[in-house]
Formats: sequence, C-alpha cells, structure tokens
Amino acid sequence: MIKVALFDAKAYDRPSFEHYGSLRDVEFRFLETKLNEDTVELARGCDAVCVFVNDTVNAAVIDKLYAYGVKLIALRSAGYNNVDVKAAFGKVHVVHVPAYSPYAVAEHAMALLLTSVRRIHKAYNRTRDFNFSLNGLTGFDLHGKTVGVIGTGRIGRIFIDICRGFGMNVIAYDHFPAKDSGIHYVALDELFKQSDIISLHCPLTDDTRHMIDGAAIEKMKKGVVILNTSRGGLIDAEALLEGIKARKIGAACLDVYEEEADIFFEDRSGHILNDELLSRLISMPNVIVTSHQAFLTEEALNNIADTTVNNIRSCFDNDGVCDNELCYRCGNIEQCKKERKEKCF
Repeated sequence: MIKVALFDAKAYDRPSFEHYGSLRDVEFRFLETKLNEDTVELARGCDAVCVFVNDTVNAAVIDKLYAYGVKLIALRSAGYNNVDVKAAFGKVHVVHVPAYSPYAVAEHAMALLLTSVRRIHKAYNRTRDFNFSLNGLTGFDLHGKTVGVIGTGRIGRIFIDICRGFGMNVIAYDHFPAKDSGIHYVALDELFKQSDIISLHCPLTDDTRHMIDGAAIEKMKKGVVILNTSRGGLIDAEALLEGIKARKIGAACLDVYEEEADIFFEDRSGHILNDELLSRLISMPNVIVTSHQAFLTEEALNNIADTTVNNIRSCFDNDGVCDNELCYRCGNIEQCKKERKEKCF
C-alpha cells in the first residue's frame, strides 16, 4: 500500500481519489491545509505527496520532503509553476496531469465570454428583483469578431474550435506553433493589435509572467475583452485595473488571479477581503471573477484522480517509468518529458 498525503483537500476531491486509490492500493491521507514550509511535517511517514495549484513546493519544502523519505510529488494539475522542479532533480520525482478535461476549461472560458458580452450576470440579478428592464444590457455579436488565442495546447485548440463554431475569426500566438494545425499564427504584438477578444491558454513561466502588462494593453484595441482561465500571473493585475479605469479594456473575465493562493477555494463571505486590488477588480461592472473553477466538472475530477493514481503507481512499480514525469535533467522540462523513455534520475 502506497501512502500519500493529499494537501489542500476539498470535499469534491475525496470521492474520486478514494475510488481510484482503492482500485490501485494507494491510500490517501486528506489534509485540508496547504503544503508549505510550516505544514510539510504532515507528510512524515508517507511515500508521496499530492499537491494542487496553490501549494508551495519550493526548495526548502523539497529538502524536507527528501529528508522525510518522500519519493514523489504528484501534482493533480497540468501546471507546475508552484514546484521548484530544478530543486527536486536528483531528490524527489515530480509528476503532473497534462490533460484531464481540456473541454472543461475551454467551455468555461466561452461561458465567461458569453456571460460578459451578453450581460447575462446582470440580467440574472435584475430579474430576481422582478426588474425586467433591458436598459444597459446591450451586448454584441461574437460572429465576425477577431479572437486572439495565446497558447495552442489542448485547451487552446479546443477553445479555437468553439470560437470557429461561433463564426469568429481566429488568430493565435504560441512560442511553439502546432504544425499542420490550420491555425493562423501571428506575432504577439500583431495579436494585441488585431484582437477584439484575447484569451490566455499558456503556462506560467519566467517568459510569460505579466505578458499582459501596461505596454501590452497599450497596443490593444479600445474595448478589448480579456479572458484568463490559465494562471493569474500571466496578467499584471494593477495594469489590468488601470486599463479598465482608462476605458481601454472593455471587459475582463478572470478565473485566476496572481495572489489567489490565500483567497480562492475558501468561503470568505463573512470576512473583509484584505486584497484591495482584487476587491477593486470585482467591484468593476465589466469584470467577472470566478474562483479557479474552470476545471471543475465531474469528468475532469475523475480524470484527474485516475491519472494521478496511475502516475503514482507507475513511479513505484516495476522500472518506475512514468510518461507524466517532469524532469530537469536537460534543463528543458517539457521537451525532455516528450523525448525521455526512462526515469528522470
């Protein structure tokens, strides 16, 4: 039996992880606290830890996990920007879930867009008060509009397909364009200039952090709609707020926020929100914020648990090779992962 400490556990995590764990002799210890330097001791006696997007897995945490005999960090997400993969090399193996339900995230992005441009959230609140006025609810057609998609991995390509179904003109930017995809790629600055709507679907790296900043916003069309269902750090939130106040940005739909770690996934309705920037964004009439829920479908939860359990078993069984291991051996995590047919170390 492999023992795993699952940090930042939520009620919706338990059924799927308990189910798939019981099928593969993996025992999960569900911990509501997030993993960080103060809580890492809770992993003592476990073979692996399972972490999510707001757990802190820095070098100090990794050193302690290594000292406790923990052999594996299993991310139950695709992104791994919260894990110091370089520090883990040679000590603790790292695996992730590269694909769970790309449809879930892409569909949520479109749901946010439709809600915003057709003022559905405002109409919902009005009619609950029996206010059936249409004043202020005028939207615009998506058909014929230009959407710029940044990042054309699985989620980005599905979002592109959805947009094409609406008759939208799609342009895209990716540092590694998908070959023979039929996608019309343009330079990033060109995407900023041409797009009526910009949707982010790329990972957070040193190169992409704050790719949407004041300079980028300045290049955009007046009234542009910005969607982010990827990682909060892709957008400089202060620059975003300034762009909204200056009427440069027509609307923002955010499922992620750079400083979300101590806010999202929790009920804070009875408390004063100390994050003034987030409070001001939420107060804007043309901003919609959801709390990192784009992934949250039954299909995605089952796929995440199934893949995570398989990742764990693969790392502890036979030769220990796992297709979803993240490696720093060659310094190029993604490329190394695609080419490697053996354990990282």
